Amino acid sequence: MKRIVIVSIFICAMMSAWSQQIDTVKSKKLIDPALYHEIRAGITNSYLKFSKEKFGRVAFMGGSTTGNPGWREKICKYLQERFPDTKCDFIAAGISSTGSKPGAFRLEDDVLSKGKIDLFFEEAAVNDRGNDPDKTTQIRGMEGIIRHARIANPYMDIVMMYFVDPDKIADYNKGVIPDEIVNHNMIAETYQVASINLAKEVTDRINAHEFTWKDDFKNLHPSPFGQEIYFRSIRTFLENGWSKIEPKTKLRRYILPKQIDKYSYVNGVYVDLKNAKIINNWTLVDSWKPTDEASTRKQYVNCPALIADQPRAELSFAFKGRTVGICVAAGPDAGMIEYSVDGGPLKTLDLFTQWSSGLHIPWYHILADELPVGNHILKIKMAQDKNAKSKGTVCRIIHLLVNKY
Repeated sequence: MKRIVIVSIFICAMMSAWSQQIDTVKSKKLIDPALYHEIRAGITNSYLKFSKEKFGRVAFMGGSTTGNPGWREKICKYLQERFPDTKCDFIAAGISSTGSKPGAFRLEDDVLSKGKIDLFFEEAAVNDRGNDPDKTTQIRGMEGIIRHARIANPYMDIVMMYFVDPDKIADYNKGVIPDEIVNHNMIAETYQVASINLAKEVTDRINAHEFTWKDDFKNLHPSPFGQEIYFRSIRTFLENGWSKIEPKTKLRRYILPKQIDKYSYVNGVYVDLKNAKIINNWTLVDSWKPTDEASTRKQYVNCPALIADQPRAELSFAFKGRTVGICVAAGPDAGMIEYSVDGGPLKTLDLFTQWSSGLHIPWYHILADELPVGNHILKIKMAQDKNAKSKGTVCRIIHLLVNKY
């Protein structure tokens, strides 16, 4: 009982401290969050759905800051209070370590399969910085998400968000717009999708001495104080976006522009692992989970997996599409693969990542891109070599990836 009392006192003290931080910020003349919002074609459709049809489906896709508790739950609560007579269906599709490339291939399963989406929040700026820093991949991934979503529902309101991290703060303080924000913003402008630049907002507010990174915001996974900053900005964006809608306004169908990159992952999907042909020494398991002590991502465990744990294990995969790849759980024993497409040059890929030592991290690899129209065959063989830091020569394929024609 004494321990419970102590814990309760601690929690109350922490909540009081966070409240005092927020009150301190509120007492200052704050920078207006609207300065970092681009409404573009607007978010009128979602308002009409929520207010007139009394139903709305809202999806949140992104990395860990979207998946973790905080601003997302606050936005859900706000929407329920803003539209008290409306039934809301909320889809939480934030997954740690994932950016726009994984998003383009998991969108169908994790979001669109849940029903027609009315309001879609998408964030990939943080993980695209470290995981897929090249311009081509970022454009193909983000355009794949946005175009695929709008094809699925031409009336869907989409809000792209750019979350903050120390690298973005450093860039802005040097007068440089972070590359991933430039690339994502190109998609937003082309498709007239709304955007919220929280990276720039947080940077400017820190520089204006409203709060600090070290003591207040603390991390790219924001503290409760930082989560409140995100929430208030997003809420302000929604309120402003819905503030001047005429009573007779009708739903507006969004028109798709010309595709920026013809190889963007617009038709990215997961393909059933049973479509792979085992040549030798691979096993398809119904429900994989690790036997070591390494951590996992819950969406990539207790699920089917194609597994090989010895050199020269081989499989093939016949497909139709412009792009083919694999999503693997790359843990402490991740090995190397050798692969080729349509009998082309043999390439080697090291599956071990900088995070693999303690985590079976889900990692999405594009093995061939810009393929011509027609039938193709991917062949994968386990290599004899391995990363010096790896404990084994294992490959665990969780998803086969194809960007269909």
